Amino acid sequence: MAKPQALAASLLLVCLVVSLAATEGAHGICGLSNGEFKLCQPAAAVNNPTDSPSSECCAALGKANLSCICRYKGVAGVWLRMYHIDANRAMALPGKCGLTMSSNC
Repeated sequence: MAKPQALAASLLLVCLVVSLAATEGAHGICGLSNGEFKLCQPAAAVNNPTDSPSSECCAALGKANLSCICRYKGVAGVWLRMYHIDANRAMALPGKCGLTMSSNC
């Protein structure tokens, strides 16, 4: 693929991911509303994260679809950066809340 075509394809993919995240964020992601998602943001922040998730974050994660969250692990880089979330910290939150992630996550 020529460079201009590759750049256009990359930009289209980024726009698609951002649009998908914005659309799902308005309605909730994996059983978490946007507000519930933001409850966990301090514990997974890129800069100055809290040592552990809040009880409100853990309660929200407890009702979330953790298998669904696993699907975002590899494709949500842009989405996570939009919210200033560190992917590794975010994926560690269920364990810190005493929840078990799927073994294939």
